[in-house]
Amino acid sequence: MTGSKRIYALDTNVLLHDPTSLFRFEEHDVFIPMTVLEELDEKKKGASEVSRNGRQVSRFLNELIEAGKQHDLAEGLELANPQGVKLKRGGSAGRLYFQHRISSNGHTKADNQILAAVIELRDQNQDRDVILVTKDINLRIKAKIHAITAEDYENDRALDDFSLLYNGVSQLAADFWDRHSELRSWTERGHTFYEVRLRKGEDWYPNHNLYLAGDDEVELCVQQVKDKKALLRIVDDYRHGSHTVWGIQARNREQNFALNALMNPDIDFVTLLGTAGTGKTLLALAAGLAQVMDQQRYREIIMTRATVSVGEDIGFLPGTEEEKMTPWMGALTDNLEVLTNPQENSAWGRAATNDLLTSRIKIRSMNFMRGRTFLNRYVIIDEAQNMTPKQMKTLITRAGPGSKIICLGNVEQIDTPYLTETTSGLTYAVDRFKSWEHSAHVTLRRGERSRLADYASEVL
Repeated sequence: MTGSKRIYALDTNVLLHDPTSLFRFEEHDVFIPMTVLEELDEKKKGASEVSRNGRQVSRFLNELIEAGKQHDLAEGLELANPQGVKLKRGGSAGRLYFQHRISSNGHTKADNQILAAVIELRDQNQDRDVILVTKDINLRIKAKIHAITAEDYENDRALDDFSLLYNGVSQLAADFWDRHSELRSWTERGHTFYEVRLRKGEDWYPNHNLYLAGDDEVELCVQQVKDKKALLRIVDDYRHGSHTVWGIQARNREQNFALNALMNPDIDFVTLLGTAGTGKTLLALAAGLAQVMDQQRYREIIMTRATVSVGEDIGFLPGTEEEKMTPWMGALTDNLEVLTNPQENSAWGRAATNDLLTSRIKIRSMNFMRGRTFLNRYVIIDEAQNMTPKQMKTLITRAGPGSKIICLGNVEQIDTPYLTETTSGLTYAVDRFKSWEHSAHVTLRRGERSRLADYASEVL
């Protein structure tokens, strides 16, 4: 290996996390220790996401070896861009190298064998930067002790800093009306519309929520951004008893924006971010019931979530798919209690109402989603912060004609190993969908559960 290009040594967890990581290092070279190949071999059996990724890595490696048959493996293989892999900056020009000399000590821990291989690689290539890429923090610490540069795999980050994530709600400047004195306004089908010319600093997206605080308080939603002009609409007000969704009224501005997005038939994909107690599940469920039971816009509600335990796993659960998922769906039963008619005094009446609602709500496991298509369904994906971008893609692409998908989550409560705020599938979806005219996002900030829950989320 010669030249000024860097050499990236990949750990097993990087390849299992993203099989296409082989091709993500542009013109730089990639090195795979023999221990990594052995670990990939151990992980390939099974039907889990990790096993599937392990098999995909092996297929990629086999394709590269087959394509470079005439070359000596010691000289490296050209990292040709495989079909179906979308790269950010064109094709990869680097080369792939394998560890050839295996250490005689096969009893040491796999991490230490990888580290030894990288140290040997560094000693052989003192004129080049050798970087170990791993998602294992402890291995990065060990590498630093041995003066090896170690980095996390960051190619799948949706953005560099979570605070930069689009929140879907922006406050307008106090002089908004003065700055847009030339605006056009009209009323159509009971809604008031404004057409304004975009000024500096007004970087709006479709279905972006805007508000003007103070005496001239107004809440708007961006309908369209085109040719440096924006079409704005005054949103419906769901904060009063006369205008509720399945008996639920918005308690704050963000909840009102969320209900507008959830009830809008032109919006096919809604993401709601917020801490515990901001009302994400209740709003999504109320809007779903209103559109399934009253308006009959959708046939039924499908609810699913990432089944990641907070503490120790309780083991196998008996019963059908729905029965196995029921313990994970406590949020559904809690919110159904709120949504059932409180005026119903008799226990029989409440039970009948619950039976009617649950007959239109189906609980499904994420494990069996591949290959399915949802037609005219209202799909709620709870705890979406625990999903990888690949899992998120698998679920969202299940949507058939007439379906609406709602993703709920709190990125402060990620329980999946190796996922962070910036690499979560929910963050990824919010960032990638913000420019699409049929999607909306709202970050709910104010907790409405109880003063105890609000105080706990602040101080604990």
